[in-house]
Amino acid sequence: MAKRIYNKISWRLFPLVIACYFISFLDRTNIGIAQLQMNKQLGLGDAAFGLGAGVFFIAYLIFEVPSNLYMHKVGAKKTIMRIMILWGLVSICFMFVQNPTEFLILRFLLGATEAGFFPGMILYLTYWYPSEWRARAVAIFIVAQPASGLVGAPLGGWILKAFDHVGGLSGWRWLFFVEGVPAVILGIAVLWLLADGPRQVKWLTEDEKNFVIGNLAREHEQKKTLVPHSLRELVRNGRVVLLVVLVFAESMGLYGLTFYLPTLVKGAGIHSSVTIGFITAIPFLCGMIAMVLVSRSSDRRRERRWHLSIPFVVSAVGLSASAVLGGNHTVPAIIALCVAAAGVYTVSALCWNLPPAFFAGTAAAAGIAAINSLGNLGGFVSPYLIGMSQSMGGGTSVGLYILSAVLVIGAILTHRIPAHMVNR
Repeated sequence: MAKRIYNKISWRLFPLVIACYFISFLDRTNIGIAQLQMNKQLGLGDAAFGLGAGVFFIAYLIFEVPSNLYMHKVGAKKTIMRIMILWGLVSICFMFVQNPTEFLILRFLLGATEAGFFPGMILYLTYWYPSEWRARAVAIFIVAQPASGLVGAPLGGWILKAFDHVGGLSGWRWLFFVEGVPAVILGIAVLWLLADGPRQVKWLTEDEKNFVIGNLAREHEQKKTLVPHSLRELVRNGRVVLLVVLVFAESMGLYGLTFYLPTLVKGAGIHSSVTIGFITAIPFLCGMIAMVLVSRSSDRRRERRWHLSIPFVVSAVGLSASAVLGGNHTVPAIIALCVAAAGVYTVSALCWNLPPAFFAGTAAAAGIAAINSLGNLGGFVSPYLIGMSQSMGGGTSVGLYILSAVLVIGAILTHRIPAHMVNR
């Protein structure tokens, strides 16, 4: 019965939520492919680009917790609609950028408008799925990350070439317009298509609604004794600090790879923007397959720590190998990037199965947002670190080695999490 009900829920929820996150991740990371043209035209140096890629997450830090608490109060539908429409409009505005200052301002505004979307969606999944189903649910949702690269990289490379000089505008300007409009359209659609929770849907019977809500209520009671429910106590909680560090390591690897993957592919000896786009899609495909398979294994075995720590190490090995191979060994370098992507995206999926194991209710809204906003500072540090490494003449190698070391630390710290609290 449980399998039938949760499969039914998944088929109803995931087409929309995956589409929303697909566009979200596309719009926050499309500067990776845009930089192939944009940086030179704007006079944007390596360090400035890295800062712009990362300043997005400073805005996230400021606005994320209030956004998630607001969602828990007013519901997912209104919150997600507001976030998507505003970030779509900001993304479109990138086509009018004229200098590095405007680029930095819009990156900050994109982070401010999108703040709350990812932790809000993770929170939203806790309104439907209990812990024994959550790793699969989170992995299916987060599959939008590599999927956005799988589609967005070749699409972006094609737009750069096909739209260049159309209407007197460079291809990278059209890239932001073409990929920003769907966010506005989906944001409007959310108002009609997204339900705030099981009670609000017509496609579940009353017995099915009671079954889902009953499972969540029992889990909520079990978690009441595990964590404090005030925000002040929450941020003093040692487990919260540990989760923040793990998410920081995850973000370092994820965004270091995502923002610079087109650059790394170019450094491996590929020069055509269209070819770079298509080859960049290959590591994303590997990441998508790995994250789904490992997450299913984690749920089936009810084991979280080894399923998370091993991908941490795999991603570190892949990044280090890609730095060693550089531009002299094209095929081995691409294979190394595939290994890195498989590890990084699996870590991303499994990392976000941990916070809901500790929190419920308002504590979940505040806790997940706090962990994401603080941990996502890794998304600020890693691109800035790589950009500084490039500007100082060290290429991307030094930054990739540092990222690899942080990922290994994440693997070690994973085993500080009490097994009895997450292996269920």
